[in-house]
Amino acid sequence: MSRRLLFLCHRIPYPPEKGDKIRAWHMLEHLTRSWEVDLGCLVDDRADFDHVPTLERHCATVEACWTGSRSEAAFRALRQLRPGRPLSLGWFHEARLQRWVEAQLDTRRHDAVFVYSSAMAPYAMGAGHPGLHRVLDMVDVDSEKWRAYAADARPPMRQVWAREARTLLAFEREAAADFDRTLFVSAAEAAHFAALAPECADRLDHVDNGVALARFDPALPTQSPYSGERPAIVFTGTMDYRPNVEAVAWFAREVMPQLAGRAEFHIVGANPAPAVRALAQLPGIFVTGTVPDVRPYIAHAAVAVAPLRIARGIQNKVLEAMAMGRPVVASPEAYEGVRARPGRDILVADGAAEMAQRVTEVLDGKHPELGLAGRAAVMAGHDWRATLRRLDLAMEPAGARSGVLV
Repeated sequence: MSRRLLFLCHRIPYPPEKGDKIRAWHMLEHLTRSWEVDLGCLVDDRADFDHVPTLERHCATVEACWTGSRSEAAFRALRQLRPGRPLSLGWFHEARLQRWVEAQLDTRRHDAVFVYSSAMAPYAMGAGHPGLHRVLDMVDVDSEKWRAYAADARPPMRQVWAREARTLLAFEREAAADFDRTLFVSAAEAAHFAALAPECADRLDHVDNGVALARFDPALPTQSPYSGERPAIVFTGTMDYRPNVEAVAWFAREVMPQLAGRAEFHIVGANPAPAVRALAQLPGIFVTGTVPDVRPYIAHAAVAVAPLRIARGIQNKVLEAMAMGRPVVASPEAYEGVRARPGRDILVADGAAEMAQRVTEVLDGKHPELGLAGRAAVMAGHDWRATLRRLDLAMEPAGARSGVLV
């Protein structure tokens, strides 16, 4: 008889076209090979309901619940705000999904629960029955992102973000103590949380992010989307996400002028915020908005950049560009967690002057083997087939594990 798993996710895990959905989808698809899965998830884009049939082909049941608009979610978060409670929990709380989870757990037919993201932890905290193995994939130490936001914000948002960082860290520690295992996206992220929550250190594991190597393969034929005569610098990502917005604005205004018109900067990704769209008014800056496929933009770029100044975990944009055999120049924050050697597989640059210097070196042909070395590094360290073996071990109760997590 196959084992049964309850899988909960804060965003519908298909299609895997952006960070959190990429990791969630690969984990879900992998687990459905050895578990009968009941999936409960939230939907924040009505177009995503079109993908429920795809998930139903993989899962025994799918419960996809609409969260409402961003304004409705924000109102819900404020309505549920309590002393010591982070806003994030109210944002992702949906009564219908809570009732569905409770009904599922009441059947006592599940052998394990897998919860993706700390925001979903309340759905399964303190729940279950003897023998039910509960695993939380916290992915990143999300409270640290809010702490970084507060550090460079002005009042009153400085106080709002600082409160969120403080209350969310307290909740993350509570959740990690409640679940049997808590996963992170890298060994570095797990070690960082262990330093913040030493009482939970023996419950922590990590599963590195991977990349779909067969899809992000430089050998696949693609047609160049670029029409300019100058070489292209590319940044990919969801462009209403604050760290991405700040990264491209900084690169466009601080780094591009130092390149003296030698290259064009192409910002590729869905939902560009007004601040991103405004960058297209600058010389040599192009903003695409949503594209059907990011791979041609990566494949035909001279260099991919990841100048993030606020980043947690492993950046998919870095792995994908390296997998495509393109030279990558990343900030130290974007490099963290990537299994690659700086200077050989990837260039790491801190600050505008150093970022401009490393990009110039690539344009001058000073790192001819960087792309090939980068692909080799992600093949060795970030193949989903290898990284997800750690997930299989984490899904086994401590007494049943046949392998050792290191």
